[in-house]
Amino acid sequence: MRIGTLSTLTGLSRDSLRFYEKRGLLQARRSDNGYRDYAEEAVQWLSYVRKAQQLGFTLAEIAADLPLPAQVEDAGPALRATLARKLADIDARIAALQDLRAQLATRLADTPGTGASCPLRPAA
Repeated sequence: MRIGTLSTLTGLSRDSLRFYEKRGLLQARRSDNGYRDYAEEAVQWLSYVRKAQQLGFTLAEIAADLPLPAQVEDAGPALRATLARKLADIDARIAALQDLRAQLATRLADTPGTGASCPLRPAA
């Protein structure tokens, strides 16, 4: 299928499709006239990529860690392990943000009012 058809079926712009192809996440054959010709499976693959992005994976992580389209059917255990690693990463980031929030709250509580006391100065 041509890029316009793939764009319509996926809701992705032609520029996005070209970008995915440039990043190695999408493959197209070139016809004699230079037009891109995508396999029918590209629609399903792009849905997979977009879902991975919604779950917090970067395009680099998708390219490096997630199974390729031909491997998706047999990749359950590996995919579960990758998702578990991502969940652990998110949990660690949440913990770090909670710690940062606590530090900020402490700074604000230690410096009441809006006057002379600066919340970023070291405690005396």
